[in-house]
Amino acid sequence: MSGEEVDGIFSSFYRIIMDRISKLKTMLGDSPSDCFLLHALGLEYAKLGDLQTARNYFEQVLQADPTYVGTYYHLAKLIAESGDTEKAVLVYESGMAQAKLLNDLHAYNELRSAWEELTF
Repeated sequence: MSGEEVDGIFSSFYRIIMDRISKLKTMLGDSPSDCFLLHALGLEYAKLGDLQTARNYFEQVLQADPTYVGTYYHLAKLIAESGDTEKAVLVYESGMAQAKLLNDLHAYNELRSAWEELTF
């Protein structure tokens, strides 16, 4: 694959993600505290490699609704990737506590597995 082909693929990927972000932001204008939309924006920015913006969206989700358990996993993963293992462990632990309260064993097990990778 030539460099030109790679550039074309990357450009298409970037346009698709930016289109999704634009649509999500438009919907967010109507529902500014919609956790689903905030979480989705965090995921899209993470795909672009804009980890700080992704982190900001994930933190907004958890401020608005601490029971939005899936966000703990993505936030902790971003924090771990930035090198702050201690903070990531705390986020995983908070997510595990919420999952336990909600009796969401699937989420608990996923968070615990990720937590174990950082702590063992």
